[in-house]
Amino acid sequence: MKKTHIVFTLLCIATFIAFGFSDNNNSTTKPFVVVLDAGHGGKDPGNRGNGFYEKDIVLDVTLQVGKLLEKHEDIKVVYTRKTDVFIDLYRRGPIANEVDADIFVSIHCDSHNSQAYGIGTFVMGVDKSGKNLETAKKENEVIFLEDNYEETYAGFDPGSPESLIGLTLMQEEYLDQSIMLASLIQNNIVNKLKRKDRSVRSAPFWVLHSSYMPSVLVELGFLTNNQEGPYINSKKGRKELATEIANGILSYKKSISLATHSSQNPEITEEEIDKAIETTEKNEYKDVTFRVQLAASSKKLDTKASNFKGLKDVEREKEDGLYKYYYGETSDYNKIQLMKTFAQEKGYSSCYVVAFKDGKKKKLSEVLKTQDK
Repeated sequence: MKKTHIVFTLLCIATFIAFGFSDNNNSTTKPFVVVLDAGHGGKDPGNRGNGFYEKDIVLDVTLQVGKLLEKHEDIKVVYTRKTDVFIDLYRRGPIANEVDADIFVSIHCDSHNSQAYGIGTFVMGVDKSGKNLETAKKENEVIFLEDNYEETYAGFDPGSPESLIGLTLMQEEYLDQSIMLASLIQNNIVNKLKRKDRSVRSAPFWVLHSSYMPSVLVELGFLTNNQEGPYINSKKGRKELATEIANGILSYKKSISLATHSSQNPEITEEEIDKAIETTEKNEYKDVTFRVQLAASSKKLDTKASNFKGLKDVEREKEDGLYKYYYGETSDYNKIQLMKTFAQEKGYSSCYVVAFKDGKKKKLSEVLKTQDK
């Protein structure tokens, strides 16, 4: 999946309103349930790049992520494993289903026969080029370590593109949410830790296909790389990676909380919006201004809030013979995404983010792909 596709699909975060936190039939509020999956374990060591053990690294990072999340009283963390044990691949996703999880995050380390390096985060799917199939094959081949795998996986072949493509159907409903979650985690690690960005991509991972909620798989980097491997294995590296994964999850939770609150309370105030934005992880782009385009019309409208469903600070500009109406102005891409969510909830379902540089409108996909932050 190319970044350009991810960016535009990411703009669909208003669909999060289907995932409310409260249960109208109960007096108590349902916690936000996060299932954390440390890949491999027990008889499955994962990859052994540079002599390290993937299973040990990802377990440590996973437990650190969980510890950070558990500091929040409204978050419940469930682990697929907390010790060095082998968990069948087909059991990991259903664990999340059984606890009615809000998200599922699987943590791994990558490997390659070259000095490839960088952070990559995956959602369920198959890109048209098929170039991400190899990563999925490596992670899926753990099924051969399981007892009675022929019966359990009903003829599934990790080496067959046809088998892999067939996995994608169950996660399609949650694709937009999964991309949002993956992007927040990916952006945090790339921007805060200065790691190489291998982008958010799609690949057919068995561990993701059977979960009934937004699900992502994080590859922390390549243990086989002579510089990156030791960093991932280090105490410092593990702590930093865990912190940014947790921060990404918290940003995602805030985003869907805002969307849910907005749908339940159409009178949400500008002050509430500003407060929510202040608590969201920043993702700023140098010399770029993002705005939400609400509408384009031949009519010259007064930009007062009553003309724009209560949205304040709307600006009007004349371009190509039409008046275009913009909401928000910021260099922070995460902030403009939240503002777009509010605009959608106010009734501007077709609004979208535009980017300006040096006063000129630029293609959003190109800005996000090439701009130095």
